[in-house]
Amino acid sequence: MIISGLSLKNNDPEIIAKLNSISPRIAAKDHTLWGKNTEAVNRLGWIDLPNTSRDLLPQLDALSAWARSSNLSNVVLCGMGGSSLAPEVIAATYGKKLTVIDSTDPAQILGSVPSDLSKSVIIISSKSGATIETASQFAYFADLLSKANLSPSEHIVVVTDPATTLDIDARKNGYKVINADPNVGGRFSALSAFGLVPASLLGIDISVLLDDAQEAATTFVLSNSPAALIAAALYSSTEQFINFTDTNSASPGISNWIEQLVAESTGKNQRGRLPVVIEENTNSDNNFTVGFADGDFDLIVNGTLGEQFVLWEWVTALLCYLLEVDPFNQPNVTEAKDRTAVILEQISAGKLEPSLPVYEDSEIAIYSNIDVKNLAEFLGISAKYFAVMAYLSRGSDDHISKIRSLITKKTNKPTTFGWGPRFLHSTGQFHKGGQPNGGFIQITTESDVDVQIPNKPYTFSQLIQAQALGDAQALTERKLPLIRIHLKNRSKGIKKLISEL
Repeated sequence: MIISGLSLKNNDPEIIAKLNSISPRIAAKDHTLWGKNTEAVNRLGWIDLPNTSRDLLPQLDALSAWARSSNLSNVVLCGMGGSSLAPEVIAATYGKKLTVIDSTDPAQILGSVPSDLSKSVIIISSKSGATIETASQFAYFADLLSKANLSPSEHIVVVTDPATTLDIDARKNGYKVINADPNVGGRFSALSAFGLVPASLLGIDISVLLDDAQEAATTFVLSNSPAALIAAALYSSTEQFINFTDTNSASPGISNWIEQLVAESTGKNQRGRLPVVIEENTNSDNNFTVGFADGDFDLIVNGTLGEQFVLWEWVTALLCYLLEVDPFNQPNVTEAKDRTAVILEQISAGKLEPSLPVYEDSEIAIYSNIDVKNLAEFLGISAKYFAVMAYLSRGSDDHISKIRSLITKKTNKPTTFGWGPRFLHSTGQFHKGGQPNGGFIQITTESDVDVQIPNKPYTFSQLIQAQALGDAQALTERKLPLIRIHLKNRSKGIKKLISEL
């Protein structure tokens, strides 16, 4: 592993000394480092994963052999946040095809259904076993397989913690189940069953990932380790924003994985560090910038994927120590979930009261909790950053992501972009728990297609609508500025937004 950058030379010696002193305590799983009554007491299993995950190898070898003998060559992963971000990076790094479904948008779900289900293995991945998106996808695929006269238990693999409802029910119904370490939080689970089951089914040699991670981890207890130097730089060189770019990276998607890890871990108690994933380094993105290949960056981190995974987990734990926050809880994530459940009940009962738009034409309708009539007016507010939250179809609506750099160029302010509801399991925690200085741009749309969720009184389009409205309520309750741009026509509305910017 090689790290370089001028920022490292400017690190405060006192901060480095402090991190040097606590690094051995992290390796020893001292849960008191982040204060009393923290989640750390039950969430430090990630430190040992380069070793303990080797216990999974016999199960994973057997699982891979079963998939090969059954000719299941097409791998689909249903999971959110930590259950999908790391597998997506692993697949991209090794050049393997993995279809990830981390959405409730019906267009994205329909577009992700394999053309030949008989040759497909569907991974249902949920730590809690109760993730509403993944549970809905599980029900959908089980029903789809049954209608195709295929046995769901011969095409679905479940990854979850021991003794969850999902674990118990899946085993009772004959599904193949791999349990993850319950002492590892979702965003620290890249080297657990959540990352390794998909990798194994893709034919990747996971022992290489573990070997690299283990070798790197042994260096982090030493003085002035890469983890300590980077954590100190992220603490001292910026008060809030850190750019990450995958330009020429050997591990495409690593920035998105780090975004969740850092944002959800640090963004609480009205403090934190917010990663801004940028397409390329430009003058308008003028924050502290981290790159993963040679370039004009403040910090460059070169390493194998196994090294990157364990490095950034250590960096995050150390950074949270400096920020005095618990890296392992996510106190504000459940708010949007709770509101979603209430709105779904209202939708199912036909009692959802429609909001009145502040502006409407044939292509878009605009809603806001502040006195603005359009996006241009909203971009004039005094927010320190903007967050674009697009409840659209990742894959087919990707051109909407151009809005991020356009807003940054127009406002000269950091701008993040997240796919809804995926970001709710990532930056969603920071939006509500971090520094309360963001401006939030929500993009929703009419659905041209829809899919009924088996055994539920609502559809996928109603679920994603409820998730958007639930998150909007959580932000509005905090009096954070929000604008919702509802596209009556998806393609025309996206073109209109980009054209106006």
